Amino acid sequence: MFDVMRTVSFRRCVVAGGVAAVLLGGAVFAQTANSQSAIPALGSREFAFLAIGADWMDPPAGSGHGPIKPDPEHPFRGNVGGGQATLRIGNSKDTVLKPWAAKLMLDSNEEALSGKRDVPFAAQARCYPGGVPGQLLYPAEPFYFIQTPKVVYMIWQRDHMVRHIFMTDKHSANPKPSWFGESIGRYENGELVVDTIGLTGTPKMSFIDNFRTPHTEKLHVVERYTVSPDGKNLSAVVTVEDPDTFNGTITLSKTWFKVDRPMEESVCSENNFDFFDQGLVPIPEAKQPDF
Repeated sequence: MFDVMRTVSFRRCVVAGGVAAVLLGGAVFAQTANSQSAIPALGSREFAFLAIGADWMDPPAGSGHGPIKPDPEHPFRGNVGGGQATLRIGNSKDTVLKPWAAKLMLDSNEEALSGKRDVPFAAQARCYPGGVPGQLLYPAEPFYFIQTPKVVYMIWQRDHMVRHIFMTDKHSANPKPSWFGESIGRYENGELVVDTIGLTGTPKMSFIDNFRTPHTEKLHVVERYTVSPDGKNLSAVVTVEDPDTFNGTITLSKTWFKVDRPMEESVCSENNFDFFDQGLVPIPEAKQPDF
């Protein structure tokens, strides 16, 4: 299936002046910042970031095509603002979609609207990794950063899924496709910039959003993370390119608010079955025990 790091030991993150230091597993790592590569304070065991909503927001003005929206005939209403929640039915008629992608979205919409699948597939709800950039949309539990000079880790409390961002300037020649792909990063003007390729394009399970917008293994994602001046929010602008799926670049944005709490244990697959016969996608199961 996929490798998941279950436990990560880290103690604290210290940012002072132009030096960011992380104490990880008893060893101290430090990296000097300069005007071109100031290091944002992202990592700590005492605070994390919690998503605002479960959908992409519009990007800054002038960024081009934004996120896929709900089908105009089926407006989406979540369960936070009151009233009856609706299903997420994406706009399969969006002209940015290649024909095969539009057809796959249309089929998924019809499957949901017909009642064949009462609850459409959502990766994190069924214990699958959300991929890149889809994993960033999980709203119910926070995620944490660990910063070291060679690797930045993003760790979701939900099922303790771990994404590795290697702080280098060059991708592997032929990275093997995986759920989180191969991410390389750098610090630029106080931002963390992440470039990702090598993402698996599993049909009907690999999406860039919760409207089930698909992609192929040619997906290329660039994320720019910025901490707000008051330190209370984290934001990201994400560009998505896939010449086999989209007719142009899609630009997305997301905001998280800072929460002061340590990580808790959260296991997805315990008792996560289709008790109400809603046609849910089965959760992943290993072919043999790990021990």
